Amino acid sequence: MARDPSDLYQVDPDAPEIDADLVMLYYLDGFIDAGAAGRQLASHLLTTLDHAKVATFNADSLIDYRSRRPAMIFTKDHWESVELPDITLYQLRDTTGTPFLLLNGLEPDREWERFTAAVLRLSDTLKVRLAASFHGIPMGVPHTRPLGITGHATQPNLIEGYQPLVDRLQVPGSATALIEYRMGEASRAAVGFAVHVPHYLAHASYPAAALTLLAAVERATGLNLPADGLREAAELTDAEIARQVAGSDEVTEVVRTLEEQYDAFTAERTDLLAGQPENMPTAEELGAQFERFLAEQAGGEFPDV
Repeated sequence: MARDPSDLYQVDPDAPEIDADLVMLYYLDGFIDAGAAGRQLASHLLTTLDHAKVATFNADSLIDYRSRRPAMIFTKDHWESVELPDITLYQLRDTTGTPFLLLNGLEPDREWERFTAAVLRLSDTLKVRLAASFHGIPMGVPHTRPLGITGHATQPNLIEGYQPLVDRLQVPGSATALIEYRMGEASRAAVGFAVHVPHYLAHASYPAAALTLLAAVERATGLNLPADGLREAAELTDAEIARQVAGSDEVTEVVRTLEEQYDAFTAERTDLLAGQPENMPTAEELGAQFERFLAEQAGGEFPDV
């Protein structure tokens, strides 16, 4: 007998009263997230906006502790604390006081279908009108050009104005993508955004990417979200990247070549994953060179939010 999906979560006894027709944002840490774009945005919202727990999922049933061992603190002669993983649904309010939901935590290692069914049931109970996810993907683009966004949704009108990245592509699945897919099957409104992060910065924290995601989420949901913290972090990070680039003629040439490649593709409205101009190094070759340089100079890390 199939287990009830609602057994996977527990509504907090002190949960606030939830209005109908809310937006639910969701970010589950574990899939591709270049530049830590999605993680930074979720953390930024929880740090800057008042929030309250609505429901908590049973991480014991969903997370493989041996593959992602929780941190424990040992002091002198005893275990002092443990940081167990969690998957929590919060209610937040934007800068105008409009309530919305945020599902945040680790991506489940197991029981994806049951977890997805639980998310859909909980969001249906709370009368969520739109679900929106966000993360970063690595791309062969320069950091000196505007960051692109790939939008996908269960209803075409939700992503009007966004250009498709490819016609058809097979990729590894994620719990986040499965939620959107199952919502589409249920004729529910769901949208997702993937910001294009220069792949030589994919392993660093890149606040400019989180800031770009924030703007896309605002457009899709109508929420008014604070941006100052991310904007300040992005300025610091961009200044550090510019300093490192200026210190190397070799890296300056890499950036210039990536810019030419980007501008050529943009002018021709050609997919960035399509063929390369003749005799020009590939974005992968240039990006690998740039990434090695940045790792040597700064350990692959930049100021975080």
